[in-house]
Amino acid sequence: MIPFLDLKAQYASIKDEIEPAVLRVLASGQYILGDEVAHLEEEFADFCNVKHAIAVNTGTSALHLALLAAGVGPGDEVITVPFTFVATVSAICYTGARPVFVDVEPVTLTMDPAQVEAKITPRTKAIIPVHLYGQMAGMDAIKAVADRYRVPVIEDACQAHGAEYKDRRAGSIGVSGCFSFYPGKNLGACGEGGIVVTNSDDQAQTIRMLRDWGQEQRYRHLLKGFNYRMDAIQGAILRIKLRHLEAWTEARRAHARRYSLLLAGSPHLKTPVEVEDRRHVYHVYAVRSRDRDGLQRALTAEGIQSGLHYPIPVHLQKAHADLGYRMGDFPISEAAAHEVLSLPIYPEMTARQVEQVVAAMEYAYVG
Repeated sequence: MIPFLDLKAQYASIKDEIEPAVLRVLASGQYILGDEVAHLEEEFADFCNVKHAIAVNTGTSALHLALLAAGVGPGDEVITVPFTFVATVSAICYTGARPVFVDVEPVTLTMDPAQVEAKITPRTKAIIPVHLYGQMAGMDAIKAVADRYRVPVIEDACQAHGAEYKDRRAGSIGVSGCFSFYPGKNLGACGEGGIVVTNSDDQAQTIRMLRDWGQEQRYRHLLKGFNYRMDAIQGAILRIKLRHLEAWTEARRAHARRYSLLLAGSPHLKTPVEVEDRRHVYHVYAVRSRDRDGLQRALTAEGIQSGLHYPIPVHLQKAHADLGYRMGDFPISEAAAHEVLSLPIYPEMTARQVEQVVAAMEYAYVG
C-alpha cells in the first residue's frame, strides 16, 4: 500500500530528536506556553522573515485572532474564496462578520485578483487570500487593490509553510499571515497548533493578549480574550521539525517534479502549475481529471490512497446556506471541486513509489 502521507515514517526519521525534547518539557513542569513556545516563535519569525510570531492552539484560532486584531467585527465584510477548507470561512463568522466570496483563477486555484475590487464595499474590513496547496496567491495585484481602499490583507498560509512569492515568504506580505500546524501539514505538530506572523508591533501585542484571556499581564485583562494558547510539548516538537522543514520541502518539490514529468502529455489529466515567480511547497499535489471519482476508485483498488481537497466549495455547504449563494455563482471553484484529486506526496516517499502511482493511473485509463 502507498499511503496518502506517512506520519509514522516522519516520526521514525527524527525520533531520537523528538523524544528527548518532549521529556525535557515533561521534566520542566512548564506545559503551557513557556520557553519552548517562545523559542519557536522567534525561530518561526526568522523563518518567515518577519518581526513577530505568536503561537496559538490551531490554525483556525490564528485566523480568528488575526481578524480581530485587524478590527473585524459584527456587520463587517471579509473577502475570501469559496475553494478552501471551511476553517477560512468559519474564522470570519466567529467575528460576526460576513464572508464575501470571489472565484479563483483557473490555473492556480487561488484568489482571482481581477474580481476583488468589484466586491469591495464600505463594510469591507479585510481580504483573505488562501495560499492553496502550497502555492501563494497573486499578492501584488491583491495588495494593490487592498491598499487603494485601505483594507488589510490577512494571508491564509495554513498550507504554505516556506512558500514564496517573488522571494518573499508566505505570511510576510499582508498585515499578518496565519499558519496551521495540524499533523498533516508540511510543518505539523503531534497534535494541534497554529501561529500568526506579522511585522506590526500593534498587531503582535493585540494577538498575544487575545490568545491568553486578553491579559496584558497576569490577572490584568485589557481585552475580552480567548484560551488559544499553545502547549509547550507542541512547541518543542515543532522546533525540532522546523530544522528539517527546508530539506522536507525540497523532497516534496522533487517528488512533484517527478510526477509532472511522468504525467506530462497525458490527455486525461491536468497537473499542477508552479507559477514562475513563486515557490510551490506542494502541501498537496492535486491533479485534475474529468473522471476524478473513477480515477480515485482505480487507485484505491491498487492500494494507493488519495485525497479530495475540496469536493464541495464552501458556498455550497449546507452550513453556509445562509450566505445566499447558489450553484453557478463561482464556476471555476465548482469545476475544480469536481475534478481535483490529491496524490500521495510526503518527504519520505521514494521515487519508486511515485512511479507506482503514475503506473496505476496509466493503467486506470488504458487498462
